[in-house]
Amino acid sequence: MAFAEQSTGTSEDHLLYLEIQHFYGRQMRFLDSGAVEDWAGTFTDDGVFAANAHPEPQRGRAAIEAAARKAAEQLAAEGVQRRHWLGMLQVDPGPDGTVLARTYALITSTPLGGPAEIRLSCTCDDVLVREDGRLLVRHRQVYRDDLPKS
Repeated sequence: MAFAEQSTGTSEDHLLYLEIQHFYGRQMRFLDSGAVEDWAGTFTDDGVFAANAHPEPQRGRAAIEAAARKAAEQLAAEGVQRRHWLGMLQVDPGPDGTVLARTYALITSTPLGGPAEIRLSCTCDDVLVREDGRLLVRHRQVYRDDLPKS
């Protein structure tokens, strides 16, 4: 899939950038609040969540939701609040209407009554598509910085 090297800086580019920032703000709030059904709803039905920390990608919205639910239940049982911060957003529209959105991600963990700590540093590469006017993730690739990329 070919993507533009650099945005042309048009009004449409700026609006898309802002829309994607808003999308990520909502998506990460869903995840961090434990609203895993809403979070999984930000992926296409056939969406993929791949990470170098997982042996196999999660394929399909139902599998993505099940994995997120398991993680949310474990964090709740441990009394840990996770927060995902995405920044350094790069947006590259593709010629086929898809958008490659790349970010850096910091994940913090705060145990009840304890100090917050940066738990993970990652990159996140998403292929976003529009369905019924909404942005959705078709494919997410997460690379944890502490693990090999392969």
